Amino acid sequence: MGNCLSLSPSATSVFKKTKALPIETTFKLPSPLPSWPPGNGFASGMIDLGGLLVCQISSFNKVWATHEGGPGNLGASFFEPSPLPQGFYMLGCYSQPNNKPLCGWALAAKQTKDNDDDPSSPLLRQPVDFTLVWSSEFLNIKKDGNGYVWLPTASDGYKAIGLVVTSSPEKPSLDKIRCVRSSLTDECEADSWIWGPGTASDANGFNVFSLRPSNRGTQAMGVSAGTFIAALQNGGLSTVACLKNAAISNPQVSMPNLTQIETLLEAYSPFIYFHPDEVYLPSSVGWFFTNGALLYKKDDDLKPIAIEATGSNLPHGGSNDGSYWLDLPVDKSANERVKKGDLPSSQVYAHIKPMLGSTFTDIAIWVFYPFNGPARAKVEFLNISLGKIGEHVGDWEHVTLRISNFTGELWKVYFSQHSGGIWVDASELEFQNGGGNKAVTYASLHGHAFYAKPGLVLQGTGGIGIRNDAAKSKMVLDTGRSQPIIIAADYLGSAISEPPWLNYCREWGPKLSYDITDELKKVEKLLPGKLKSAFEKFVENLPNEVLGEEGPTGPKMKNNWTGDEK
Repeated sequence: MGNCLSLSPSATSVFKKTKALPIETTFKLPSPLPSWPPGNGFASGMIDLGGLLVCQISSFNKVWATHEGGPGNLGASFFEPSPLPQGFYMLGCYSQPNNKPLCGWALAAKQTKDNDDDPSSPLLRQPVDFTLVWSSEFLNIKKDGNGYVWLPTASDGYKAIGLVVTSSPEKPSLDKIRCVRSSLTDECEADSWIWGPGTASDANGFNVFSLRPSNRGTQAMGVSAGTFIAALQNGGLSTVACLKNAAISNPQVSMPNLTQIETLLEAYSPFIYFHPDEVYLPSSVGWFFTNGALLYKKDDDLKPIAIEATGSNLPHGGSNDGSYWLDLPVDKSANERVKKGDLPSSQVYAHIKPMLGSTFTDIAIWVFYPFNGPARAKVEFLNISLGKIGEHVGDWEHVTLRISNFTGELWKVYFSQHSGGIWVDASELEFQNGGGNKAVTYASLHGHAFYAKPGLVLQGTGGIGIRNDAAKSKMVLDTGRSQPIIIAADYLGSAISEPPWLNYCREWGPKLSYDITDELKKVEKLLPGKLKSAFEKFVENLPNEVLGEEGPTGPKMKNNWTGDEK
């Protein structure tokens, strides 16, 4: 338990290079997985997609590898999932770059005995042929012999889910792989770059990408199979599909129940470290409300009202139409005190949702800050405060844990960063020392963007941009210290009661009244002449969120509430 994957004995002998590559290390979570409370099919090892039973194979035999190209110019390796359980068939090979520890999976499938809706058209069928997509014979780079990438030719009414890689020019056996009936497939798209002898944007070269369903969200049926797609030398993509969960109307079959969710939160709730110079810390929503936060109404903004601790007197429904907004206390001393938050009483809020056809559970951990501090810019050799720019009341940030419903294992974490964010594989996370499988998160100074590592991330190009400084300090939030409050898990029905404030759809801060142009002119006065125009051009492309023109909406109003992280 706790292993991301392991190599079969026959695979370990292929590593004979003198300099070890990251992929030669098999990633393991720091601690064993917990014993999951009983209930339904979560972490049972297999999921029924509607007559098609699939399992997540995370042990491999290596077929072929390159040692140049790809991320870090370290090459990539190609594997077959092995061994497969009795009666299961491979749907495609797995590949990953050599620049990170070996950590991945590929689905294998078999048709359930009780699925006989059309005996003449089984859910799985052998391909009728293979087409050679690409070979390395004429590629002059470091490699383990030659590799050959094959696309299965599916019968009418069937689709290939993945490609086959061999180290021999002979076509694979037709029994090597299975294609899937089209009714149980969905459209897919290229995701992250795995390998290519050039760059990922080299349209005239050969590139390999991981796959994901094109349509992703809490109601989407597409299922990632862990396979990959190949961009051909003419720029076209090999035609493969994702799987589809035809049984998604009953997601509780594979999703965790309430006691299992509590165990997941106990196992994986992250630690959040704040910069040593941070003064704008998080608080609970209740603390913000009971310490003087006010609700304003358009055309009656001289009579703001106090907010109940649960937000029960906030307006619900409607849209973000500017009719209402929240703000800090009017009293100056209370205003400054609330701005700084209250770390000891802070609370995080968990949204539990099915993803990738209910084969994964996403746990979005939301953190609330009463105030977002001013932005800081780096203009080549100068570091400059941007005055009021970037300031706004009410800041919502989140990290999302993506957990396999096959095993209950944490596979990756999404770190929200201003208007976007990034997924980080579990193998590349920092885990809290002595904290088991709890990932470490760094909140940037004033802006509160989340990062997996400390340091400076510059939001810009050419040495000009917004500074995102992250560092470890004694100010830390153990999000599992007190069990995170589960604010939503729609698939559990009435088991979870949403707090009233969650359905407040307007802004958590006022539209700011200062003149951004004037603020920018103050900054430009501090710059040498040659840097002024470059800075002006950079500012023109900044999103409103960074400029801080108005407060944000709450978690339920974000696109990722029902969709995937961007």
